[in-house]
Amino acid sequence: MTVTAFVGLGSNLGDSTAALRAAFIALAAIDGTRLVQASRLYRTPAWGVTEQPDFINAVAMLETQRTPQQLLADLLAIERVAGRDRQADGSDRWGPRTLDLDLLLYGDAVISEPGLHVPHPHLHERAFALVPLLEIAPGVVIPGIGPAQRALAKMEPGEVEAVTYADSLDDRP
Repeated sequence: MTVTAFVGLGSNLGDSTAALRAAFIALAAIDGTRLVQASRLYRTPAWGVTEQPDFINAVAMLETQRTPQQLLADLLAIERVAGRDRQADGSDRWGPRTLDLDLLLYGDAVISEPGLHVPHPHLHERAFALVPLLEIAPGVVIPGIGPAQRALAKMEPGEVEAVTYADSLDDRP
């Protein structure tokens, strides 16, 4: 069975634009998965711990035959290859990172198990994820929350600034 999944990408250490472009390529290479669309890249202020460099964020739309658990394992492996060292105690939460990949949505599934929460529990609160998500899926609904457009309308996305298209994967002007 093929499922549409959305992955949030973020980076604020090193060459973040290159890291996200490489991550799009790595996502497209996951077995049983096709990269359907990649959003533009967006510059956003750090969230949570604000005394750090701005992030470059994006969202990828995938069609996958992987289970959510398999897809999450793939995302974590891509992060490790990019130099991300997730600390088991979670102390790097909201801190700077070379690459952060979050499984935002997996079809209309609602999953809550250790290490895997879908939809992403803060998706509806984060303009830096909603803006690129809505760019590539304007009618998307967050299970248990409602239309993503309605969630974004409740916040000020003004600090989310488009930087560029992921031109290595997308031929839009």
